[in-house]
Amino acid sequence: MPVARATAAPVTPPGTAAAAIVLVSNGPGELSTWVRPLAQHLHRRLGLGSAGPKPFCGLHLVLVPCPNGTGTEHRAAASWGLFERTLPARRFWSLLLRPRRFGPWPRQGVVVFLGGDQFWSVLLSARLGYRHLTYAEWVARWPRWNDRIAAMGPRAADRLPRRWRSRCSVVGDLMADLSESARSDAPLPPGHWVALLPGSKPAKLQVGVPFLLDTADRLAALQPDCRFLLPLAPTIGVEGLLRHASPANPIAAAYRGGPPSLSLEGDALITAAGTRIRLERQSPAHTSLSQCCLALTTVGANTAELAALAVPMLVLVPTQHLGVMQAWDGLAGLLARLPLLRPLLGTLLSLWRLRQRGFLASPNIAAGRLVVPERVGPITPAQIAAEAADWLASPARLTAMRDELVQLRGRPGAVASLADLVMELLPPGLRGSQPDS
Repeated sequence: MPVARATAAPVTPPGTAAAAIVLVSNGPGELSTWVRPLAQHLHRRLGLGSAGPKPFCGLHLVLVPCPNGTGTEHRAAASWGLFERTLPARRFWSLLLRPRRFGPWPRQGVVVFLGGDQFWSVLLSARLGYRHLTYAEWVARWPRWNDRIAAMGPRAADRLPRRWRSRCSVVGDLMADLSESARSDAPLPPGHWVALLPGSKPAKLQVGVPFLLDTADRLAALQPDCRFLLPLAPTIGVEGLLRHASPANPIAAAYRGGPPSLSLEGDALITAAGTRIRLERQSPAHTSLSQCCLALTTVGANTAELAALAVPMLVLVPTQHLGVMQAWDGLAGLLARLPLLRPLLGTLLSLWRLRQRGFLASPNIAAGRLVVPERVGPITPAQIAAEAADWLASPARLTAMRDELVQLRGRPGAVASLADLVMELLPPGLRGSQPDS
């Protein structure tokens, strides 16, 4: 049953593609693990960027407001060369008010939700007069206004009211395809490689960077053969990373070691204690991450990414910094960041979320049990370093965790299945016009 649209779409001017596919997302994790694989697949399938006649369909990216966004996500996405148009989150409201301000829009199209608040994509699809598809990781919040719902698994599908289930298809975990694309064509030097993932959002980086640098120093003292890898998110450069490790970050004073320096080659951080941490600038860093024995990571999309790559991990939430680490999404997250409310409401919200949290790491949520350790509380770098050393000294335990992650990630093919649903929502006269994939 088609979904009614509140507003007629803008008229398609001559020379404009006959249809548009608009991917909607928010943060760096969703961009690298959901948006980019689907965009690459659609790019090949639609013959975009190839010589010849103008493609019948254009591919666009719209970023939506997110309290944890950095404001630079659009630049990272534009550098991929996959989108005809990339709009930053700060332009979203302007887009809703006056779509023509950003150029012509085809009369017909599909809006695909791939991260953020699902309501933003509902609004955008209604404003453009396009059909709407939601990729539901855990729950589809607005099934009435979705033409189709692509569920990650049965859990999301089963949560739908019965009357909307005919619109839902289980496509699988988009992350499952990561393991197929991660090839060890560039092997890391020998050693026990430990990945450090402090996050990509400012609130997480403020805590995660000094915490993990201190942890690396302590782990290096316990396990001298450890090698460390820190993948740079596309939205955070080396300068930003160094800033979070400097006295400019008040959290840094709580951890020992002082600010690190950049190696002469620019490819590593050198801590004050002399620990070398290799910087991985390629994003996504799947090839390097897939070779790591263990990852020390914050919560977020990175836990799903590591799980898809079958990398054992310790998930860390140091609650002694709740006043800073308020990386919650949605309306409550926005309210908790208002200057007058942040000191009290932000901390209370964080405490409530943690008390009601259930599991935090993506593989644990998916399994409904503890597959990877979650360390939540006033944890210290010394404690985490000692635990990481124990894991590294027990290869059989790491192998067991890796095997469980392999079983959880499911079969590859979710990206292609989601692309099939997108193509089905295109106008019938155009579905057969695309080149063969």
